[in-house]
Amino acid sequence: MGLFGRLRRARPGSTRRADGADEVHLRAWAHEHEGVEAFVEPRTTVTETTVVLVDADGAWTRRRVASPAAAKKLARSLKMPIYDVQLVGYPQRMRDHDARQRALRDRERRRDLG
Repeated sequence: MGLFGRLRRARPGSTRRADGADEVHLRAWAHEHEGVEAFVEPRTTVTETTVVLVDADGAWTRRRVASPAAAKKLARSLKMPIYDVQLVGYPQRMRDHDARQRALRDRERRRDLG
């Protein structure tokens, strides 16, 4: 790799852009889960625009998308509702799911130690 190729690579602290693998993951995840809804998260200084898919049980996944418009296009193609997380927040079922998973991990840890 030449000098300019090295300079173009992502530097530590730089944000990664959305790519085709992100969309492939989101589509596959949506097809494997029931009752999926999309929640668009805005671009920040640390990350690009992201979309969180949440299923009916609260399981979720997050990936980068090119823009809020790209997230809307993806949600339309998957026939799922899409929300702006800044306006509606995250669904309670997502927080409940995370709490259940945390409790299961803690129980496993205690069992392994004792």
